[in-house]
Amino acid sequence: MGLTLNYIDGQSPLDEDEKAGLRIKTISIKTELDEYEQINIQKAEEWTMTRREIKLDAILSEQFIKSLHKRMFSDVWLWAGEFRKSDKNIGADKFQIGIEIKKLIDDCEYWIQNKSFSEEEIAIRYKHRLVWIHPFANGNGRHSRMMADILIHHGFHKNRFTWGGGVLSATGDEREKYLSAIRTADKTMNYQPLLEFALSI
Repeated sequence: MGLTLNYIDGQSPLDEDEKAGLRIKTISIKTELDEYEQINIQKAEEWTMTRREIKLDAILSEQFIKSLHKRMFSDVWLWAGEFRKSDKNIGADKFQIGIEIKKLIDDCEYWIQNKSFSEEEIAIRYKHRLVWIHPFANGNGRHSRMMADILIHHGFHKNRFTWGGGVLSATGDEREKYLSAIRTADKTMNYQPLLEFALSI
């Protein structure tokens, strides 16, 4: 039985090799896939909430970026936590992912040391660049949001973002607002709409 996926706006299609990495072979449609992924993601969220502290220098590392993705998706995908090996309709070239991640980490460390922006904006800029790089075959939006939550909560000791209070992996008004804010940041480098959305309920 093959996996049939109907993608919604803002999602990158998986290639056949990536689909073959599905651990649960009985999954055949996207709603089932979403369900299993969400169960896995909830486990990762519980892990981030129950950890007393995750040090800032640990958060700002390629290893942590990969390990969080693995924690979020390893029950569902064999390649969870591995940078993608295919090019997508968005994101950095597959051979440039590691380089772009290193640049992002260096930039974020500079923003923090020089207080270039508010801590909330630093976390949102980090999230935005991470999703722009699109390091993984699947789950980049959800992963980058959790990275921002971990950075603001464990790195800066502030409340996690609320992300409009809705489910952003499904179609609806909240997802449209979120994608609009992402695209504004893409085109104009104006992060205010994305920051306001992240703080909204």
